[in-house]
Amino acid sequence: MNLITWNIQSCRGCDGRVDPRRIVDACRSMADFDVLCFQEVARNFSDLRGSSGEDQFGLLAGLLPGYTALEGIAVDVFDADGGRRQFGNLIFTRYPVVQVFAHLLPWPADPAVPTMQRVALEAVLAAPFGPLRVTTTHLEYYSEMQRRQQVNRLRELHAEATEHRNDRTHAKKEGGPFQTRPRPASAILTADFNFRAHDALHARIVAPYSDGTPAYRDAWQLRHGERPHDHTIGVHDHEQWPEAFACDFIFVTEDIAGRVEDVSVNLDTDASDHQPVLLRLRD
Repeated sequence: MNLITWNIQSCRGCDGRVDPRRIVDACRSMADFDVLCFQEVARNFSDLRGSSGEDQFGLLAGLLPGYTALEGIAVDVFDADGGRRQFGNLIFTRYPVVQVFAHLLPWPADPAVPTMQRVALEAVLAAPFGPLRVTTTHLEYYSEMQRRQQVNRLRELHAEATEHRNDRTHAKKEGGPFQTRPRPASAILTADFNFRAHDALHARIVAPYSDGTPAYRDAWQLRHGERPHDHTIGVHDHEQWPEAFACDFIFVTEDIAGRVEDVSVNLDTDASDHQPVLLRLRD
């Protein structure tokens, strides 16, 4: 199983040009991917730098026939002319999709800084080794308080999924929206987390649970041990990011940690201000 996660900066490269095809080509150069997790995808936002207001969700989907596109809309607004603008995350998968959840993350007021609504897009996939939850999100950049609450919510959602897996006694109703469908504890969590590897919030993500919920593990550390994470931002874009560092991570639950074969960062592409990260799992 090959999974790539990438904050694509609304498909805008370090040259200022918006080019969805360049994003897809960069991913194809990395691996024959099964799952793509994109953050910062825009629809009808003509005031974003380099954008003409194109529907990037649709353009990317058109470049990926054979994959199912799952949209996670965080910002959903109407302009003065009644046009609808959307911004959020996007998952592509060629595995069968069982069910999808779009979880709006906490957004408590923090008037001192600019912020936006964030969403965690969760898809239950029929992976080769069994049902698997893949969640991708993009945590708040400016507000540490919001980011902390969003991390806590991600932990709650993971514990909730484990409770669904373990609940074998609740009343069941066949057919319709009450039909019981898998929501496994086995999971991958990807994001532009907007924190660094030594941050307390990184430690919070991987902290153990007291109720038997399988904890998250940093896939990079599983593969590379104490070796510092390759930089995922500021590698090519020195205007926005004078310092390069890592803030894009992949976490896997401990029950599938043994499947981690490799984790690598594409340091060559400048198709975004972030670098894409590839996870390889053994079937």
